[in-house]
Amino acid sequence: MGKRALLLINRHSRKGEKSLPSAVESFYAHDMELIIKPVKHPDELGAVVREYRNQLDLVIVGGGDGTLNAVVDSLVETNLPLGILPLGTANDLARTLNLPLTMKEACDVIAKGNLKSIDLGRVNGKYFFNVASMGLSVDITEKLSRGVKRRWGVLAYGITALQVISSTRRFRARIKVDGQVFDVKTIQIAIGNGLYYGGGMAIAKDAAIDDQRLDLYSIELKHWWQIFPLIWGLPKGHHHQLDWVRSIEGKEIEIYTQKSYNINTDGEITTFSPAKFKVIPHALNVFVP
Repeated sequence: MGKRALLLINRHSRKGEKSLPSAVESFYAHDMELIIKPVKHPDELGAVVREYRNQLDLVIVGGGDGTLNAVVDSLVETNLPLGILPLGTANDLARTLNLPLTMKEACDVIAKGNLKSIDLGRVNGKYFFNVASMGLSVDITEKLSRGVKRRWGVLAYGITALQVISSTRRFRARIKVDGQVFDVKTIQIAIGNGLYYGGGMAIAKDAAIDDQRLDLYSIELKHWWQIFPLIWGLPKGHHHQLDWVRSIEGKEIEIYTQKSYNINTDGEITTFSPAKFKVIPHALNVFVP
């Protein structure tokens, strides 16, 4: 008897609409039983997982990191393993897990059934895979349109960053990490659980999604020209070498601000400061090569 899977594909993702028929064909060839449920909005994904939880062996999600973020809480609640079809713009979780980005190979990984236990981050009760951040990244998220992502792909993040960075202002924050306290004036604070975010940038050079820690960096530049070495260092995870980038790691992090700031998790605005972060070890099983 084949495995029973709930197949959820975000048809509004970069490759979603065109990918559904080939995904279905691949899974049927592997003798999998599919429940295919049309979903109009990512906010509905969690309710669908909970509805079918007793009829499933696994959940397969096709979309980008935002789609995966929308379903992660329900996966933790139901303890169902996750299969990923990377159909988004950035696909940072797929990069972190070394998943193939082509449809047939991604389906084969799920069908072969090799599971990896990964950590999750949690902020104010909301789980996330890759990164949670506030400041500049939120400004980018709010300006980044679906049309720009469809047209430019992963380059859309850099294009949008250049548009908003001139108007981004520093803000004051108090950071508490495992008992230590830091008062900062920053344009962005990011807390990573995995390795990649923002279209392939590394949260820290040695970060891993099963290292049972969170990696924080705070961008505390004072001069406009400092953005250029930052742009060079961020993609490779070398930003910790810059004097105006504070890098800290820990298991529990608290951030307090004078006024409330939005926080995005995996590219979607989901909560706000003050914020309490925690790493949740071995929180979810995911199919990997």
